[in-house]
Amino acid sequence: MAMNTVALELVPPNLDRGEGAAVAEAQKVARLSVECGIGERLGHVMIPAMIAEDGDRPIEMKPKMDVLPYWSILRPELPGVRGLCTQVTSFSDETSLRERLAGLGDSGFDGVIFVGVPRTMNDGDGTGVAPADALAKFDGLVANRGVILIPTRAGEQSRFSFKCDKGATCAMTQLLYSDAVVGFLRDFAQESDYRPEILLSFGFVPGVENTVGLIDWLIQDPGNEAVAREQAFVKSLAAGEPAVKRRQLVDLYKKVIDGAGVLGYPLSLHFEAPYGVSRPAFETFAEMLAYWSPDRSVG
Repeated sequence: MAMNTVALELVPPNLDRGEGAAVAEAQKVARLSVECGIGERLGHVMIPAMIAEDGDRPIEMKPKMDVLPYWSILRPELPGVRGLCTQVTSFSDETSLRERLAGLGDSGFDGVIFVGVPRTMNDGDGTGVAPADALAKFDGLVANRGVILIPTRAGEQSRFSFKCDKGATCAMTQLLYSDAVVGFLRDFAQESDYRPEILLSFGFVPGVENTVGLIDWLIQDPGNEAVAREQAFVKSLAAGEPAVKRRQLVDLYKKVIDGAGVLGYPLSLHFEAPYGVSRPAFETFAEMLAYWSPDRSVG
């Protein structure tokens, strides 16, 4: 059964910040949700399991709180909200992964997005379980088994079909800064009978992006012209006036929803503020939800 949810991504805090930072973040989310009119539409938080990546990451990766302890802090502050998370599989054996997934389910997680190795490694590297294999191995343990979908990546159609064959029931897109996902899903619908739930990911772009470049780094794909256009759009958003930026992000949201909403896929939303939750981010997300949210049909 589709989740039909609105999920807000909350990154676990650095361990050196202590539990107080996690509590403060959760309380900020609860307050902004009410003040900006999102209210009860927030159904899940998406907690990414963070691992060390490329050395050129614009913001240093420090040791972070584990997903489960972070969730235990968030949950009392966000009553009624359930959990989603990403789970790195490539460095864990089947037994430890099974124990981990059972613990996530017992703790209130409704879905897990299986992810593999960092970009500096090749698919198949790592001594653990490959993400595609995890989809099949844990089908009786995790109802909503997800994968990452990057619609601008070369070969993604066949890659996505393979993951659906393995048992993916949902997919979370990379941050969307174009409507390329619409064409991707349209082409996939013509070639395949699979209709996994798609969590469409939209990210707020603050002005600091043009100084730090975290979003640019997250979506990079050297030599890919489609991604280069998305990176240029991100730069223009970061430099734009708040009202113009919000209109451009909401207009993109409308194009994606209108295009993807008629293709037969169950749709959910994944909202992300890569530099931390803020009022401008929540106001933008609220305006998106005013146009469409997963609790009503498109059009």
